[in-house]
Amino acid sequence: MVKKLDGYVIKTFFGPFIFIFSVLFFIFVVNIVWIRLAQFTGKGLSYWEILKLLSYLSVIVVQLVLPLTILLSSIMTFGDFGERYELAAMKAAGISLTRIMLPLFFTTFLFSVLLFVFSNNVTPEFQRKAKNMLYNIAATKPALNFTPGQFIQQIPGFTVKFDKISGENGENLNGVFIHKMASSYEDQQSIVAEKGKFVPADNPNYLKLVLFNGTVYEDQLTNVDYNQRLKQPDQAIKFDTLVSHFNISEIIEKALESQKITDDYSFQNILELNNTIAETKKSNETVLNNVAYELVSQTNTYATHIDKIRPKKKVVPPFQLDSATQKEQKQVLYGAYAKIEGIKQATAGKAAQIKEMHGYFARVIMHQQRIVSYSITCIIFFMIGSSLGSIIRKGGLGLPVVIAIVIFILFYLLNLSAENIAWAGNMDPYLAAWLPNIVLLPFGIWLTHKALTDSQLFDVEKYKSLLKPITSRFSKSKEHQRYR
Repeated sequence: MVKKLDGYVIKTFFGPFIFIFSVLFFIFVVNIVWIRLAQFTGKGLSYWEILKLLSYLSVIVVQLVLPLTILLSSIMTFGDFGERYELAAMKAAGISLTRIMLPLFFTTFLFSVLLFVFSNNVTPEFQRKAKNMLYNIAATKPALNFTPGQFIQQIPGFTVKFDKISGENGENLNGVFIHKMASSYEDQQSIVAEKGKFVPADNPNYLKLVLFNGTVYEDQLTNVDYNQRLKQPDQAIKFDTLVSHFNISEIIEKALESQKITDDYSFQNILELNNTIAETKKSNETVLNNVAYELVSQTNTYATHIDKIRPKKKVVPPFQLDSATQKEQKQVLYGAYAKIEGIKQATAGKAAQIKEMHGYFARVIMHQQRIVSYSITCIIFFMIGSSLGSIIRKGGLGLPVVIAIVIFILFYLLNLSAENIAWAGNMDPYLAAWLPNIVLLPFGIWLTHKALTDSQLFDVEKYKSLLKPITSRFSKSKEHQRYR
C-alpha cells in the first residue's frame, strides 16, 4: 500500500511540475528575447541561427526555473491533497505527513543533484557558445566589413576593391573592382563598374550587389589547350546594370561559431574556478602591495628601508619645526600639504582600479558558489512549498501561485541585493552567494514544524478570535430595530 501511495504522490507531483516548468521556461526565454531583440534585428540572421542562439541562452535560466518550479509544484500538490481531503485520509490511515513527503523529498534531492551536474558541466559550455555568438554577431554582422581603397578577400573566391563607400549602412559604392580568384587553368573574370549598391537578398546567406555602368572582362580557359588560349581574343561585355549574388554562408557560419572569447570565468566548472580564484587573489595581492609601496615611497623615500637599517647611535632629527623661522615653517607646511594632496589624488586614481578588481573577484566567487547554492535552494523551496500546501489546503493556480511568487520575489531580491553589495565590496562574496538560502532555511524549517503539528497558520477565524477583544472596543453593539 505504501509503495502505491509513493507512486501516487510522485505521479501527482509530476503533472503540475512538467506544466509549470514548461510555462516558466517559456516566460524566461521570452524575457531573453525581449532583452536581446535589438541584437537580433537588422543583423541578417536566419531563423535557425536565432533559434540556436536562444537555445544557448535558455540553458542559463534553468538555474532559476527549476527551484521555482519545485516550489510551485509542491504547493499545488499538497494543496490539492488537502483540498480533496486526501491528506486527512492518509493521516487517518496512520501515515504521517513526514512519510507522505518522503518520496517527493528524494525526488527533489535527485533534481538538486541533477541541477548541480547540469550547472557544473553543461551550462559553462553553453555560456561559452552564447557569449561568443553574441560577440560575433556584434562584431561581424553584417558578415563583411570593407575598407575603401583596399583590396580585400573577404568574399570567398573573390578579391574586391571599392574606391568610395557611403550611405547610412555603407550600401553605396563608387569605383567597383571585382576579380574572381582562379588558377591559370580556370576561367578568368574581372568586373569593373562606376557605381554599385548592396541590396538585401532574399536569402541572408547571399550577398546581393547591383552594379551600374561597367564592363565584365572574361577569358574562357577551362578545358582549352595552350595554343588556343594564345589565339583567343579578349572578351569584354559592357553593361548598364548587373546583379551579382555572392555566397557568404561559409564566412557567416565561421564568424558566428568562432571561439574568440576563451578566458571568461563563466566557462569554467567548480574545480577550474578554484584555480581562477587562487590566481585572481594572488594577482590582486600583488597589485595592492604595489599600491601600498607607492604610497609609502611617496610619503618618505627612506620609509621602506627603516626596518632594514640599524643605526649605531641615536638618530638626531635633521630638522625641528619649532626651532625654524616662520617662513621656513610655512614652506615646510606648504610642502607637506602639497605632498598630501598629491597622495590623495594618486589614491583616488587607484580607487576605481581596486573597486573593479574586487568586483571581478566577488563575481568569480559568487558564480562558483551559486553552482552549489542553487541546488540547495531546490530542497529549501520543497520544504517551504510542501509545508505551505499542507497548511493552506488549496490547490490549483490561485492562492498557491500568489504565495509562490511572493516567496520567489523575496528570494530574487535577496539574491540581487546581496550581489550588488558584494560587488561594491561591502559584503563577503561567500556570504552573499548563500544569503538567500540562509534567510529562507529557518523559514522552511519553521513552516515544516507548523505543518507537522497541524498548525492553523492560515485560518482566518483564528486570527479574528485573537483580535476580537481589541476590535470589540471600537465597534458598537447593535440591537434589533424593534427593541429600540
